[in-house]
Amino acid sequence: MSTELILILILVILSLDFILERILDILNRKNWTAKIPKALEGIYDEEKYAKSQSYEKDKHRIGFISSVLSFVATILMIVLGGFAWVDDLVRLYLSNPITLALGFFAVIMMGSSLISFPFSYYSTFVIEEKYGFNRSTLKTFLLDKLKGASISAILGGGLLSLIIWIYTMTTTNFWWMAWALIAFVMVFMSMFYSSLIVPLFNKQTRLEDGELNTAISTFADKVGFKLDNIYVMDGSKRSSKGNAYFSGLGSRKRIVLFDTLIDELSTEEIVAVLAHEIGHYKKKHTLTSIVLSLLQTGIMFYIFSLLIGNISLSEALGTTNHSFHLGLIAFGILYSPISTFLGLGMNVLSRKNEYEADAYAAEHYNSKSLIDGLKKLSVSSLSNLTPHPIYVFFYYSHPTLLQRINAMQGK
Repeated sequence: MSTELILILILVILSLDFILERILDILNRKNWTAKIPKALEGIYDEEKYAKSQSYEKDKHRIGFISSVLSFVATILMIVLGGFAWVDDLVRLYLSNPITLALGFFAVIMMGSSLISFPFSYYSTFVIEEKYGFNRSTLKTFLLDKLKGASISAILGGGLLSLIIWIYTMTTTNFWWMAWALIAFVMVFMSMFYSSLIVPLFNKQTRLEDGELNTAISTFADKVGFKLDNIYVMDGSKRSSKGNAYFSGLGSRKRIVLFDTLIDELSTEEIVAVLAHEIGHYKKKHTLTSIVLSLLQTGIMFYIFSLLIGNISLSEALGTTNHSFHLGLIAFGILYSPISTFLGLGMNVLSRKNEYEADAYAAEHYNSKSLIDGLKKLSVSSLSNLTPHPIYVFFYYSHPTLLQRINAMQGK
């Protein structure tokens, strides 16, 4: 494949992706109405509904500006040889393939962070603050950015270094060893993320003995779900929005409740939400998702191994110096249509799994409590309850609230 053809494909893929996002945004905006839809009566009152619409518009506005700037910056970096310029700059100081790649991505990530920082700040301290969600301080916000960058540098940089080392040792046959490495990290992180990474950002304490603990334990025993680890996380440190999540595999599994969730929902509603999460485990959704993600990663590495030796990948970005890191950027863009297609399939499966987990909670606990809890969480977070169906198909990993309610009520 020639350099010119690869460059054209890269620019076409980026442009089509941007256009598709804008079309989906337009379709979604068409569903915004000033008057509360009949389907939402009894969930949203008129004042809350108007507030949710305003919230969506504010988020969309800043998201649109951010995406346009990101698209323009990426196109200019390619057309004007920005990636090649960074590569030449780093080569003045580094020559080893591993350190060269680390230095290159360090410069790119710093530039990307400088562009995204104002938007992140505005979203947190203007939009989220305006609607009463933000509880983060500037110190917490900045520390989160620093910690996130450090983790990315250590974990991402470490993995990249190992993958490049494997590549230099084995060339085109590197894909299955790199896949094995990523597979190990994915499984490890799924088991230990909550105990290793989360504590760097939030405090987790065991749920105290009492009504809620007893109710959760009683239900877990009833359905044969061994659960010794129930934690409460200080989510209110950053936001008033409630949440809960299930993590880990085997003996490492744990349930984490945001303190805001405990404040917002009744005991029955919290247990119903957790019954839904336990349903995912019982139906083996978590394990299936991990296996499918591993398979997707293997496919990606195999295709990457077929193309990474092609110098045209680097030349398409404006340089004659073929390198792993430039080839990785070009491949990432070329692979994105496949990634999007696979992502759509994963979203379809995820939405199916959500219905099944809801059905499990309804069967083994109480559908009314789950519905009431989901309503409260959606209303309190000003969720958009009427997204366009096509927008849902492309972006939503969960069915809409109305779809979930109708499914549980047999409509």
